[in-house]
Amino acid sequence: MMPKEEIRKPLLRATQHPDASMSDPGSPVVGILGTGDFSRSLARRLVTSGFPVVVGSRNPKRCSSLFPEDVEVTSQHQAASQADLVFVAIHPEHYSTLGSLREALAGKAVVDVSNSTCLNRDGPSQAEQLAAMFPECSVVKGFNVISAWTLQTGPRDGSRQVLICGDSSQAKNSVFHICRSTGFHPVDMGTLSAARDIENTPLLLFPSWCLPALATLLLFLFFYLYNFLRDILHPYLFAGKYVFYKLPVETVNVTFPCVALVLLALVYAPGVLAAFLQLSRGTKYRLFPAWLDVWLRSRKQLGLCSFLCATLHAVYSLCLPMRKSARYKLLNAAFKQVKAGQEDSWVEQEVWRMELYLSVGILALGLLSLLAATSLPTVANSLNWREFSFIQSRLGYAALVMATLHTLIYGWDRGLDPEQYRFYLPPPFLLVAVVPCGVLLARLGLALPCVARRLGRIRRGWEEKRHIRFTLPEDAGRSSMDDVSGV
Repeated sequence: MMPKEEIRKPLLRATQHPDASMSDPGSPVVGILGTGDFSRSLARRLVTSGFPVVVGSRNPKRCSSLFPEDVEVTSQHQAASQADLVFVAIHPEHYSTLGSLREALAGKAVVDVSNSTCLNRDGPSQAEQLAAMFPECSVVKGFNVISAWTLQTGPRDGSRQVLICGDSSQAKNSVFHICRSTGFHPVDMGTLSAARDIENTPLLLFPSWCLPALATLLLFLFFYLYNFLRDILHPYLFAGKYVFYKLPVETVNVTFPCVALVLLALVYAPGVLAAFLQLSRGTKYRLFPAWLDVWLRSRKQLGLCSFLCATLHAVYSLCLPMRKSARYKLLNAAFKQVKAGQEDSWVEQEVWRMELYLSVGILALGLLSLLAATSLPTVANSLNWREFSFIQSRLGYAALVMATLHTLIYGWDRGLDPEQYRFYLPPPFLLVAVVPCGVLLARLGLALPCVARRLGRIRRGWEEKRHIRFTLPEDAGRSSMDDVSGV
């Protein structure tokens, strides 16, 4: 018979929580000052990554239940004394309360994870203020671009990049190690003077999208008003036709392809301008103008805006037959045909025009979709440079050609019709085709053998005013020295 003591024992021993990990004996002790949301998420992530964690709090007994069991919650002074590396996870206005920890933090790496509440244009960063308060410490700025949610759920649900800066290489290496161990990717931003830019990063709203978005909006407003004047206001003033119902759908649908084509041309226009600028200068060792440099760095965003407008144009076009106005027009046309006794309304030229127009448009949208997909980092990282360049350059120009043909086929021979010049304004397809046709013609000029050869030499380092003329092997008998007088 089993003894009573054995019966009282549990059949299964309690196991450790699956999220908790045993600390690596060789891992540094990480201290965290503060018990807020970020501190709790950081402590959980560090523990699951194998780091021993000690949290410093002004009220350890009250806050100990907020942290995992493997985390030691103690006083701020004791946490700072035990830790090898300390995260300061309190608001900057409370930095003054840490003055008593100066001796305990001396000689240690201190990581400032704070963020500003407003953009800091010229003042010292919060990390630099912390470094001034603790000159004996090695202050590192980092982990401020990572949210508490990302720390808790893991880097798969957020950005993996962690911007880090500091004056001490040893301290930064320690933070790099912690960053990699927790599943993130550290990005070295340099010395602590870069902390202000890192603190401003979470406050910036799409900084690289401002100019492309503004260009898209301005182009849309321009072409929308242009189409409104020609297609709605002109018939109302001169023919008494009230067609304002076209404003929500039809006018928008005519505007989107105009914007898409111009934006796509603006993607490749700066590269062409840069090539001609290098040809005129005879060297690549001179900086581009600031406006051209900004334009070159905005090409990806311009291309994605173009893809968005082209996609919306396709969706709007598919919805055109669903409108009541389209159904009424179809019934009226059928009634007029029956009344006139016309059995066949087939127009061969119009049929071919529409077939070609749709086919080329679908091809252009397909190529734009491929360009948009390869601009994603996950896709671009799987391609080598030649593959990425082929898609973005060769197929990009193919998309521009298809989109331009799509517009020109839409116009067909209507550019020769005087009635199309309402208010003496050219049809939209003629106006839109100017920029892409100019870019394509300039690109053809760069493809000429004599021009391409010179441009290729310049991009390989040749300079027009400073070059070396080498003696060919067959001419070695005529000259024993290379002419280097131009160097």
